[in-house]
Amino acid sequence: MSDYFGFDGVDEADLRREKAKARELRRTRWWQHKIARGVCHYCGGRFTPTELTMDHLVPLARGGRSTKANLVPACKDCNNRKKVMLPLEWEEYLLHGPKPPPSHHD
Repeated sequence: MSDYFGFDGVDEADLRREKAKARELRRTRWWQHKIARGVCHYCGGRFTPTELTMDHLVPLARGGRSTKANLVPACKDCNNRKKVMLPLEWEEYLLHGPKPPPSHHD
């Protein structure tokens, strides 16, 4: 069954595995260096390292993986607003604002 965003869920075992990989990557010098810069990938705002969260460009719920190429530092506000949007959906959201939920009457 698809959810509000129009995609099916991912396998729970895969999700757990990818979350574990993300936790491991948070402990690496690579990640510490990324957050030390103090810049949110999405809004460009300046933050302390503790104010930045790890975000998946392609969310795990959309089939993304916990790889260096898919992980970026994000401020809590951007991360909360982006939720499970893909990069193109996030750009559309920023340009046009949130879209109403799809109508079941169409």
